[in-house]
Amino acid sequence: MKSRVVAITLTISGIFMINMAGIVNDEISNKKENKANNNAVDIANVINMSSSNRESNVEVVNMNLTENNSNVEEMKMEQAPQSVYIPPRVEVYEGMTLEELGEKLNHSLGTTTLANKGLLIATKCIELGVDPYIATAIMLHETGCPRNCSKLLVTCNNVGGQKGSPRCGNGSYKYYETLDEGITGHIENLSRNYFSQGRNTIETIAPKYAESTEWPGKINWFVGKIRES
Repeated sequence: MKSRVVAITLTISGIFMINMAGIVNDEISNKKENKANNNAVDIANVINMSSSNRESNVEVVNMNLTENNSNVEEMKMEQAPQSVYIPPRVEVYEGMTLEELGEKLNHSLGTTTLANKGLLIATKCIELGVDPYIATAIMLHETGCPRNCSKLLVTCNNVGGQKGSPRCGNGSYKYYETLDEGITGHIENLSRNYFSQGRNTIETIAPKYAESTEWPGKINWFVGKIRES
């Protein structure tokens, strides 16, 4: 009887141990499976993080490339030669610009008192509607320049033989403070008293300007010399 009880007890104990072993194995398996799953999740997270980092790095690289390209473009723009503004050619008299006309008049004015006044004469003549060749020709005839400039020019800056006040010394000829004022006064006189009244040729100017009948021929000769210079 005791042996049967022992046998039954051992059998029950064995069955219990087997069940316990199975439970333990199941828990171990579950733990391993859970751990594996957790590891898989961690690995996936790491992969995702790495992917995000890579994408972030790519974005940073792209931003850097964009900035570099922008800097390169700015450098190119800075290094590119600036366009030079070329003013349009403005012809004021017989196909010449104001500067060219002034230079041409200088050729006839010589190197004496009237030297290098061509641009001033050209500027005032074009401004006031006076023929620059006629104005210059009258100046050359009345002053004797460029060979021997008259005393009226040297002492009173009178280039056109004009009369009026303030007077030059005790005579009836007009006095000017500077040579530029004398040139300007001469051209203003031609504009006001001749060209504005339709006297715009040597022949129509002569009767009012000079008593000598030889005066028109002499002025025409100077005009020819100026045009040829």
